[in-house]
Amino acid sequence: MSTILIVEDNAKNMKLVRDVLQHHGYATLEAETGEAGLQLALTRRPDLVLMDIQLPDIDGATVLAGIREDRSLDAMPVLAVSASVMPDEQRRIVHSGFDGFIAKPISIKPFLAAVQRALAEGRSK
Repeated sequence: MSTILIVEDNAKNMKLVRDVLQHHGYATLEAETGEAGLQLALTRRPDLVLMDIQLPDIDGATVLAGIREDRSLDAMPVLAVSASVMPDEQRRIVHSGFDGFIAKPISIKPFLAAVQRALAEGRSK
């Protein structure tokens, strides 16, 4: 069973993502702040991280940079999850090192497809 870390500060978004993932057989870890997400990623080493970009303490790109500093986590895919739907903003987010982008509000089938693809293919290089 794959373990997925969800870093999300909105309780309703967290519940939706957690419930969908658990219903489809994934184990989940949860963090409401960037710092907590970084610590869980470093200590629990999930198979995938779903990272909100706008967090109350540090932003998702900063958390991603912290994860990428640990070379033993190089294979861990990190997908950005954001309400920023402007194509330029999505490209900027992906180019900052994320392995993909999921738009909020999530649409269940494309969301699950992105999760399954990230777990199957690993990091985009």
